[in-house]
Amino acid sequence: MRLIWATVTNVEDRQPDLESLAVDVDGTGAGRAVNYPALAGNCVAGDRVLLNTTAVELGLGTGGAHFVVARAGSGEGVQLDLPSGGHIMKLRYSPLQCDVMAVESQESPHHAVMAAATSLEGLPVVCCGLHSQVPLVAAAIKRVDPELRVAYCMTDFAALPLPLSQVIRQSVSAGLVDATVTCGQAFGGQLESVNLYSGLLAAAHVSHADVAIVAIGPGVVGTATPLGHGGIAQGEALNAAGSLGGRPIAAMRVSFADTRARHRAVSHHTLTALARIALVEAAVPVPALPASLAEQVDRALAGAGVWNRHTRVDAVAAASEEPYMRGITVTTMRRTIAEDPAFFAAAFAAGDVAARIATERGRS
Repeated sequence: MRLIWATVTNVEDRQPDLESLAVDVDGTGAGRAVNYPALAGNCVAGDRVLLNTTAVELGLGTGGAHFVVARAGSGEGVQLDLPSGGHIMKLRYSPLQCDVMAVESQESPHHAVMAAATSLEGLPVVCCGLHSQVPLVAAAIKRVDPELRVAYCMTDFAALPLPLSQVIRQSVSAGLVDATVTCGQAFGGQLESVNLYSGLLAAAHVSHADVAIVAIGPGVVGTATPLGHGGIAQGEALNAAGSLGGRPIAAMRVSFADTRARHRAVSHHTLTALARIALVEAAVPVPALPASLAEQVDRALAGAGVWNRHTRVDAVAAASEEPYMRGITVTTMRRTIAEDPAFFAAAFAAGDVAARIATERGRS
Protein backbone atom coordinates (compact mmCIF):
# COMPACT_ATOMS: atom_id res chain seq x y z
CA MET A 1 0.00 0.00 0.00
CA ARG A 2 1.13 3.56 -0.72
CA LEU A 3 -0.47 6.59 0.96
CA ILE A 4 0.57 10.14 0.13
CA TRP A 5 -0.75 13.62 0.84
CA ALA A 6 -2.02 15.89 -1.92
CA THR A 7 -3.85 19.18 -2.38
CA VAL A 8 -7.14 19.42 -4.26
CA THR A 9 -6.73 21.91 -7.10
CA ASN A 10 -10.20 21.52 -8.60
CA VAL A 11 -13.43 19.55 -8.20
CA GLU A 12 -13.98 18.58 -11.84
CA ASP A 13 -17.25 16.72 -11.34
CA ARG A 14 -19.50 16.50 -8.31
CA GLN A 15 -22.17 13.82 -8.03
CA PRO A 16 -24.04 13.13 -4.78
CA ASP A 17 -22.06 9.92 -4.31
CA LEU A 18 -18.77 10.58 -6.16
CA GLU A 19 -16.41 13.47 -6.80
CA SER A 20 -13.74 13.59 -9.50
CA LEU A 21 -10.81 15.70 -8.38
CA ALA A 22 -7.74 17.30 -9.88
CA VAL A 23 -4.96 17.06 -7.31
CA ASP A 24 -1.37 18.13 -6.81
CA VAL A 25 0.36 15.12 -5.27
CA ASP A 26 3.22 15.92 -2.92
CA GLY A 27 6.52 15.27 -4.65
CA THR A 28 4.82 13.95 -7.79
CA GLY A 29 2.72 16.71 -9.31
CA ALA A 30 -0.63 16.79 -11.07
CA GLY A 31 -2.94 13.80 -10.87
CA ARG A 32 -6.54 12.67 -10.66
CA ALA A 33 -8.41 11.32 -7.67
CA VAL A 34 -11.82 9.91 -6.81
CA ASN A 35 -13.58 10.82 -3.59
CA TYR A 36 -16.64 9.15 -2.10
CA PRO A 37 -18.44 11.75 0.04
CA ALA A 38 -20.11 9.00 2.08
CA LEU A 39 -16.66 7.89 3.27
CA ALA A 40 -14.69 11.13 3.52
CA GLY A 41 -17.10 14.06 3.14
CA ASN A 42 -17.17 16.62 0.34
CA CYS A 43 -13.95 18.12 -1.00
CA VAL A 44 -13.26 21.68 -2.09
CA ALA A 45 -10.29 23.25 -3.83
CA GLY A 46 -7.45 23.76 -1.35
CA ASP A 47 -8.30 20.73 0.80
CA ARG A 48 -5.45 18.55 1.93
CA VAL A 49 -6.31 14.91 1.21
CA LEU A 50 -4.61 11.63 1.97
CA LEU A 51 -4.56 9.49 -1.18
CA ASN A 52 -4.17 5.78 -1.76
CA THR A 53 -2.00 5.71 -4.88
CA THR A 54 -1.18 1.99 -4.85
CA ALA A 55 -3.09 0.87 -7.96
CA VAL A 56 -1.73 3.71 -10.08
CA GLU A 57 1.78 2.91 -8.93
CA LEU A 58 1.24 -0.71 -10.04
CA GLY A 59 -0.27 0.34 -13.36
CA LEU A 60 -3.60 -1.40 -12.66
CA GLY A 61 -6.92 -0.64 -14.29
CA THR A 62 -8.29 2.11 -12.08
CA GLY A 63 -8.47 4.61 -14.94
CA GLY A 64 -5.34 6.28 -13.60
CA ALA A 65 -7.11 7.74 -10.57
CA HIS A 66 -6.03 7.75 -6.94
CA PHE A 67 -8.58 7.38 -4.12
CA VAL A 68 -9.19 9.72 -1.21
CA VAL A 69 -8.69 8.02 2.14
CA ALA A 70 -9.34 11.09 4.29
CA ARG A 71 -9.52 14.89 4.24
CA ALA A 72 -7.49 16.93 6.66
CA GLY A 73 -10.32 19.46 6.95
CA SER A 74 -9.90 21.82 9.84
CA GLY A 75 -7.79 19.22 11.62
CA GLU A 76 -10.04 19.04 14.67
CA GLY A 77 -13.47 17.85 15.78
CA VAL A 78 -15.98 15.81 13.80
CA GLN A 79 -15.21 15.84 10.08
CA LEU A 80 -18.10 13.67 8.85
CA ASP A 81 -21.38 12.68 10.48
CA LEU A 82 -23.76 10.85 8.11
CA PRO A 83 -25.65 8.20 10.10
CA SER A 84 -27.64 5.83 7.89
CA GLY A 85 -30.13 4.83 10.55
CA GLY A 86 -29.07 1.22 10.16
CA HIS A 87 -26.65 -0.93 12.12
CA ILE A 88 -25.12 -3.10 9.37
CA MET A 89 -21.51 -2.25 8.60
CA LYS A 90 -19.81 -2.53 5.21
CA LEU A 91 -16.05 -2.41 4.62
CA ARG A 92 -16.10 -4.00 8.06
CA TYR A 93 -13.14 -3.65 10.40
CA SER A 94 -11.29 -1.40 7.98
CA PRO A 95 -10.53 2.29 8.61
CA LEU A 96 -13.37 3.18 6.21
CA GLN A 97 -16.07 0.95 7.67
CA CYS A 98 -19.45 2.61 7.27
CA ASP A 99 -22.97 1.93 8.47
CA VAL A 100 -25.72 1.29 5.92
CA MET A 101 -29.46 0.79 6.02
CA ALA A 102 -29.51 -2.81 4.86
CA VAL A 103 -32.77 -3.83 3.24
CA GLU A 104 -33.06 -6.80 5.62
CA SER A 105 -32.24 -4.86 8.78
CA GLN A 106 -34.75 -4.49 11.61
CA GLU A 107 -34.61 -0.71 11.12
CA SER A 108 -35.46 -1.00 7.42
CA PRO A 109 -38.97 -0.20 6.15
CA HIS A 110 -38.63 -3.38 4.09
CA HIS A 111 -37.82 -5.67 7.02
CA ALA A 112 -41.23 -7.34 7.11
CA VAL A 113 -41.14 -8.09 3.38
CA MET A 114 -37.63 -9.49 3.63
CA ALA A 115 -38.52 -11.57 6.68
CA ALA A 116 -41.13 -13.38 4.58
CA ALA A 117 -39.11 -13.61 1.34
CA THR A 118 -37.61 -17.03 0.73
CA SER A 119 -38.07 -17.70 -2.99
CA LEU A 120 -37.47 -15.97 -6.32
CA GLU A 121 -40.55 -17.75 -7.67
CA GLY A 122 -39.11 -18.35 -11.11
CA LEU A 123 -37.53 -14.92 -11.58
CA PRO A 124 -35.05 -14.99 -14.49
CA VAL A 125 -31.56 -14.06 -13.27
CA VAL A 126 -28.84 -13.26 -15.80
CA CYS A 127 -25.43 -13.93 -14.28
CA CYS A 128 -22.58 -12.05 -15.96
CA GLY A 129 -18.85 -12.45 -15.81
CA LEU A 130 -18.00 -8.80 -16.49
CA HIS A 131 -19.48 -5.48 -15.40
CA SER A 132 -19.65 -4.19 -18.97
CA GLN A 133 -22.23 -6.85 -19.84
CA VAL A 134 -24.87 -5.32 -17.54
CA PRO A 135 -26.12 -2.46 -19.78
CA LEU A 136 -25.96 -4.74 -22.82
CA VAL A 137 -28.13 -7.38 -21.18
CA ALA A 138 -30.50 -4.69 -19.90
CA ALA A 139 -30.89 -3.09 -23.33
CA ALA A 140 -31.72 -6.47 -24.88
CA ILE A 141 -34.37 -7.04 -22.20
CA LYS A 142 -35.94 -3.66 -22.87
CA ARG A 143 -35.97 -4.37 -26.62
CA VAL A 144 -38.31 -7.32 -26.00
CA ASP A 145 -40.53 -5.36 -23.60
CA PRO A 146 -39.69 -1.82 -22.40
CA GLU A 147 -42.04 -2.29 -19.44
CA LEU A 148 -40.02 -5.10 -17.88
CA ARG A 149 -38.35 -3.94 -14.66
CA VAL A 150 -34.63 -4.71 -14.46
CA ALA A 151 -32.66 -4.82 -11.20
CA TYR A 152 -28.87 -4.98 -11.06
CA CYS A 153 -27.35 -6.84 -8.11
CA MET A 154 -23.67 -5.91 -7.78
CA THR A 155 -21.48 -8.40 -5.94
CA ASP A 156 -18.30 -7.69 -4.02
CA PHE A 157 -15.80 -9.54 -6.24
CA ALA A 158 -14.38 -6.41 -7.92
CA ALA A 159 -14.92 -2.67 -7.28
CA LEU A 160 -16.91 -2.25 -4.10
CA PRO A 161 -18.42 1.23 -4.60
CA LEU A 162 -21.25 1.21 -7.15
CA PRO A 163 -20.88 5.01 -7.68
CA LEU A 164 -17.57 4.30 -9.45
CA SER A 165 -19.55 2.94 -12.41
CA GLN A 166 -20.46 5.73 -14.79
CA VAL A 167 -22.17 3.27 -17.13
CA ILE A 168 -24.57 2.14 -14.38
CA ARG A 169 -25.36 5.75 -13.49
CA GLN A 170 -26.14 6.34 -17.16
CA SER A 171 -28.16 3.12 -17.41
CA VAL A 172 -30.33 4.13 -14.47
CA SER A 173 -30.85 7.63 -15.88
CA ALA A 174 -31.74 6.20 -19.30
CA GLY A 175 -34.19 3.69 -17.85
CA LEU A 176 -32.28 0.56 -18.86
CA VAL A 177 -31.77 -0.38 -15.20
CA ASP A 178 -34.67 0.30 -12.84
CA ALA A 179 -33.10 -0.63 -9.49
CA THR A 180 -29.67 -1.30 -8.03
CA VAL A 181 -28.75 -3.53 -5.09
CA THR A 182 -25.24 -3.69 -3.64
CA CYS A 183 -24.50 -7.04 -2.02
CA GLY A 184 -22.03 -8.13 0.63
CA GLN A 185 -19.25 -5.56 1.06
CA ALA A 186 -20.25 -3.66 -2.08
CA PHE A 187 -22.05 -0.41 -1.29
CA GLY A 188 -23.81 2.56 -2.82
CA GLY A 189 -26.83 0.92 -4.45
CA GLN A 190 -30.39 2.08 -4.08
CA LEU A 191 -30.75 -0.91 -1.76
CA GLU A 192 -28.01 -2.41 0.41
CA SER A 193 -28.03 -6.12 1.20
CA VAL A 194 -26.01 -8.33 3.51
CA ASN A 195 -25.26 -10.89 0.78
CA LEU A 196 -26.19 -11.86 -2.77
CA TYR A 197 -28.96 -14.22 -1.69
CA SER A 198 -30.85 -11.55 0.21
CA GLY A 199 -29.95 -9.05 -2.53
CA LEU A 200 -31.71 -11.21 -5.11
CA LEU A 201 -34.73 -11.56 -2.85
CA ALA A 202 -34.77 -7.77 -2.44
CA ALA A 203 -34.65 -7.34 -6.21
CA ALA A 204 -37.67 -9.61 -6.54
CA HIS A 205 -39.81 -8.60 -3.57
CA VAL A 206 -38.80 -5.01 -2.79
CA SER A 207 -37.82 -3.66 -6.21
CA HIS A 208 -40.43 -5.87 -7.94
CA ALA A 209 -38.02 -6.72 -10.75
CA ASP A 210 -39.11 -8.84 -13.69
CA VAL A 211 -35.47 -9.71 -14.41
CA ALA A 212 -32.40 -9.53 -12.18
CA ILE A 213 -28.88 -9.11 -13.52
CA VAL A 214 -25.96 -10.16 -11.32
CA ALA A 215 -22.43 -9.00 -12.05
CA ILE A 216 -19.26 -7.86 -10.38
CA GLY A 217 -18.45 -4.16 -10.25
CA PRO A 218 -15.92 -2.47 -12.54
CA GLY A 219 -12.63 -4.31 -12.81
CA VAL A 220 -11.95 -8.03 -12.80
CA VAL A 221 -9.12 -9.96 -11.19
CA GLY A 222 -7.09 -12.31 -13.38
CA THR A 223 -3.95 -14.33 -12.68
CA ALA A 224 -3.81 -16.72 -15.66
CA THR A 225 -4.51 -19.61 -13.28
CA PRO A 226 -7.50 -21.97 -13.44
CA LEU A 227 -9.33 -20.62 -10.38
CA GLY A 228 -7.59 -17.37 -9.43
CA HIS A 229 -9.93 -14.96 -11.18
CA GLY A 230 -13.13 -12.96 -10.78
CA GLY A 231 -15.04 -15.20 -13.16
CA ILE A 232 -15.67 -17.53 -10.22
CA ALA A 233 -18.32 -15.04 -9.09
CA GLN A 234 -20.48 -15.92 -12.10
CA GLY A 235 -20.70 -19.55 -11.05
CA GLU A 236 -21.55 -18.58 -7.48
CA ALA A 237 -24.26 -16.23 -8.73
CA LEU A 238 -25.80 -19.02 -10.79
CA ASN A 239 -25.87 -21.18 -7.65
CA ALA A 240 -27.58 -18.42 -5.68
CA ALA A 241 -30.22 -17.88 -8.35
CA GLY A 242 -30.96 -21.59 -8.69
CA SER A 243 -31.01 -22.38 -4.99
CA LEU A 244 -33.57 -19.61 -4.42
CA GLY A 245 -35.95 -20.91 -7.05
CA GLY A 246 -34.96 -18.51 -9.82
CA ARG A 247 -34.17 -19.23 -13.47
CA PRO A 248 -30.37 -18.92 -13.80
CA ILE A 249 -29.08 -17.69 -17.17
CA ALA A 250 -25.37 -17.42 -17.97
CA ALA A 251 -24.12 -14.54 -20.10
CA MET A 252 -21.02 -15.94 -21.78
CA ARG A 253 -17.80 -13.99 -22.20
CA VAL A 254 -17.05 -14.53 -25.88
CA SER A 255 -14.38 -12.73 -27.89
CA PHE A 256 -12.37 -13.10 -31.07
CA ALA A 257 -10.61 -9.77 -30.57
CA ASP A 258 -8.86 -10.51 -27.27
CA THR A 259 -5.16 -11.15 -27.86
CA ARG A 260 -4.93 -13.52 -24.88
CA ALA A 261 -5.51 -17.13 -25.87
CA ARG A 262 -7.30 -17.95 -22.61
CA HIS A 263 -10.01 -15.41 -23.41
CA ARG A 264 -10.50 -16.17 -27.12
CA ALA A 265 -13.68 -17.87 -28.34
CA VAL A 266 -15.17 -18.63 -24.91
CA SER A 267 -13.15 -17.17 -22.02
CA HIS A 268 -11.73 -19.63 -19.51
CA HIS A 269 -13.55 -17.51 -16.89
CA THR A 270 -16.89 -18.56 -18.39
CA LEU A 271 -15.84 -22.17 -18.90
CA THR A 272 -14.67 -22.47 -15.30
CA ALA A 273 -17.83 -20.88 -13.93
CA LEU A 274 -20.07 -23.20 -15.94
CA ALA A 275 -18.12 -26.45 -15.85
CA ARG A 276 -16.65 -26.36 -12.34
CA ILE A 277 -18.39 -23.79 -10.07
CA ALA A 278 -22.05 -23.79 -11.03
CA LEU A 279 -23.82 -26.68 -9.30
CA VAL A 280 -27.29 -25.87 -10.63
CA GLU A 281 -28.55 -26.21 -14.18
CA ALA A 282 -28.52 -22.93 -16.09
CA ALA A 283 -29.67 -21.77 -19.48
CA VAL A 284 -26.68 -20.83 -21.63
CA PRO A 285 -27.64 -18.58 -24.56
CA VAL A 286 -25.34 -19.08 -27.56
CA PRO A 287 -25.25 -16.08 -29.90
CA ALA A 288 -25.69 -16.31 -33.66
CA LEU A 289 -22.21 -15.92 -35.14
CA PRO A 290 -20.54 -16.55 -38.52
CA ALA A 291 -20.04 -20.29 -39.06
CA SER A 292 -16.27 -20.31 -38.54
CA LEU A 293 -16.59 -18.48 -35.23
CA ALA A 294 -19.60 -20.49 -34.09
CA GLU A 295 -17.60 -23.68 -34.58
CA GLN A 296 -14.90 -22.42 -32.22
CA VAL A 297 -17.47 -21.52 -29.58
CA ASP A 298 -19.11 -24.92 -29.93
CA ARG A 299 -15.80 -26.73 -29.54
CA ALA A 300 -14.90 -24.75 -26.43
CA LEU A 301 -18.23 -25.39 -24.72
CA ALA A 302 -18.38 -29.08 -25.61
CA GLY A 303 -14.73 -29.63 -24.74
CA ALA A 304 -15.20 -28.14 -21.27
CA GLY A 305 -18.21 -30.37 -20.60
CA VAL A 306 -20.63 -27.48 -20.28
CA TRP A 307 -23.52 -29.44 -21.81
CA ASN A 308 -23.17 -32.14 -19.17
CA ARG A 309 -24.56 -29.63 -16.68
CA HIS A 310 -26.44 -26.93 -18.56
CA THR A 311 -29.04 -26.30 -21.25
CA ARG A 312 -28.10 -24.73 -24.54
CA VAL A 313 -30.34 -22.00 -25.94
CA ASP A 314 -29.47 -20.97 -29.49
CA ALA A 315 -30.22 -17.31 -30.15
CA VAL A 316 -31.84 -16.20 -33.37
CA ALA A 317 -29.78 -13.73 -35.39
CA ALA A 318 -31.94 -10.74 -34.40
CA ALA A 319 -31.33 -11.42 -30.71
CA SER A 320 -27.58 -11.11 -31.23
CA GLU A 321 -27.83 -7.72 -32.94
CA GLU A 322 -27.44 -4.41 -31.12
CA PRO A 323 -30.60 -3.13 -29.43
CA TYR A 324 -31.33 0.53 -28.77
CA MET A 325 -28.75 1.59 -26.16
CA ARG A 326 -30.45 4.92 -25.37
CA GLY A 327 -27.31 6.92 -26.00
CA ILE A 328 -25.06 4.84 -23.75
CA THR A 329 -21.67 3.85 -25.15
CA VAL A 330 -20.28 0.58 -23.80
CA THR A 331 -16.81 -0.81 -24.30
CA THR A 332 -15.22 -4.02 -23.08
CA MET A 333 -11.52 -3.92 -22.36
CA ARG A 334 -11.70 -0.61 -24.28
CA ARG A 335 -13.09 -2.38 -27.35
CA THR A 336 -16.27 -1.20 -29.07
CA ILE A 337 -19.00 -3.34 -30.62
CA ALA A 338 -17.37 -2.83 -34.02
CA GLU A 339 -14.07 -4.16 -32.66
CA ASP A 340 -15.46 -7.10 -30.66
CA PRO A 341 -18.96 -7.92 -31.95
CA ALA A 342 -19.06 -11.46 -30.53
CA PHE A 343 -18.75 -10.19 -26.96
CA PHE A 344 -21.72 -7.90 -27.40
CA ALA A 345 -23.76 -10.54 -29.25
CA ALA A 346 -23.42 -12.98 -26.34
CA ALA A 347 -24.69 -10.40 -23.83
CA PHE A 348 -27.59 -9.40 -26.08
CA ALA A 349 -28.57 -13.05 -26.48
CA ALA A 350 -28.65 -13.53 -22.69
CA GLY A 351 -30.88 -10.50 -22.24
CA ASP A 352 -33.22 -11.69 -24.96
CA VAL A 353 -33.63 -15.12 -23.35
CA ALA A 354 -34.26 -13.56 -19.94
CA ALA A 355 -36.88 -11.18 -21.30
CA ARG A 356 -38.77 -14.00 -23.00
CA ILE A 357 -38.77 -16.04 -19.80
CA ALA A 358 -40.01 -12.98 -17.89
CA THR A 359 -42.78 -12.42 -20.41
CA GLU A 360 -43.94 -16.02 -20.16
CA ARG A 361 -43.76 -15.84 -16.36
CA GLY A 362 -45.92 -12.71 -16.39
CA ARG A 363 -48.61 -14.50 -18.38
CA SER A 364 -48.74 -17.49 -16.04
